[in-house]
Amino acid sequence: MIIALVSLFSFINYKFLKLPNTIALMMMSLISVFILISIQDIFPEVYRFFCDLVIHSNFDKLIMDSLLIFLLFAGALHVNIKDLKHERWSVLLFASLGVLISTSLVGSLVYFTAQLLGIDFAFTYASVFGALISPTDPIAVLAILKKYDISKSLKMKIEGESLFNDGVGVVVFSAMLLIAQLKHPEINAEVGQEVGLLFLEEAIGGLVFGALIGFIGYYSIKATQDNPHLAVMMSIAIVVSGYAVASLLHISGPLAMVVAGLIIGNKLDINHHKHKIYTSQLNNFWEILDEILNGVLFVLIGLSLHLITFDNTVIILGLIAIMLVLFSRFFSVFLPYSFLRHKEYSTFKTSAILTWGGLRGGISLALAFSLSDSTYGNIIVQITFIIVIFAILVQGLSIGKLVEKLLPS
Repeated sequence: MIIALVSLFSFINYKFLKLPNTIALMMMSLISVFILISIQDIFPEVYRFFCDLVIHSNFDKLIMDSLLIFLLFAGALHVNIKDLKHERWSVLLFASLGVLISTSLVGSLVYFTAQLLGIDFAFTYASVFGALISPTDPIAVLAILKKYDISKSLKMKIEGESLFNDGVGVVVFSAMLLIAQLKHPEINAEVGQEVGLLFLEEAIGGLVFGALIGFIGYYSIKATQDNPHLAVMMSIAIVVSGYAVASLLHISGPLAMVVAGLIIGNKLDINHHKHKIYTSQLNNFWEILDEILNGVLFVLIGLSLHLITFDNTVIILGLIAIMLVLFSRFFSVFLPYSFLRHKEYSTFKTSAILTWGGLRGGISLALAFSLSDSTYGNIIVQITFIIVIFAILVQGLSIGKLVEKLLPS
């Protein structure tokens, strides 16, 4: 049913709206929700059907354990490592130091704003919210960047950061949640050691394991190049089995998928050898799968409005949080970026574009929904949904115009 909706909405957008497809899909999903709510008394069974559709999809598990791994691999498959190498320090700083700065700023600012509004929101859980909202969503970013003409260097900064910082963000999220769930949340040597081990195990382990399965995948696909269908099958096997093993080893599956995709795509030189039958098949398969799963994700984001009970005061906090997150994002980009020597544009202009182009999407929402049963889970889900909707609809639609204004050709 979801795929049928994706196809219908994509057709409407292709013929009439002409918007970036992911934005159009989410807009039409939100409109559909409002239509369903308005007719629920007339057609209660239809309303319940769509409610059950979203509820039974297990939104957070579907994204984190299914959609994310395929989309990250598909995105990394076409990234040129040589281009990424030129921006390695920017990407490294944004995906590590930037996430930590943003987590601290967002957590503190949202906590104090909640106190001013009279909302009971513990500082530890405000920090958890800061961790889940700080990483930019590679799925949203990559899908929307395809529509706009942005310089290779700037595009690689946004693309590279978004591919890596979600893995780091999930590790920081896990660490903040670990602290928040302690009965006595004082930071001591034991907690610090546990957080450090968590980072080493998840992040470093994910990178190393990703390199391992990347080379296994490359040699497996290369050995089956005379059988294109089998080569495609091997690439799927690497993704699903690699993620399963990463989960068993408690290491970062998202980071592993990014590294594996980078290695396989570049070792096969998939961008320049499209004339070969097996690379052509790989390209076609992963591009089509990427398009379908992107559609599923953004339709589900829109339909997930069914799952949220909004409170007027929390809505105000969410609207204020949009500005707080953007401010924190700018500071967390501007500070690391100013450490680097760079020739392109000014630090301020580049930071402004990186701020506005740093979209939040399905990953943030999935992490928020994973907290639904916790004490402050409903507050976090509401704020996250408001920020994600703003990021995709407002920032996503206007990033092209901002680039044209700040960086005229």
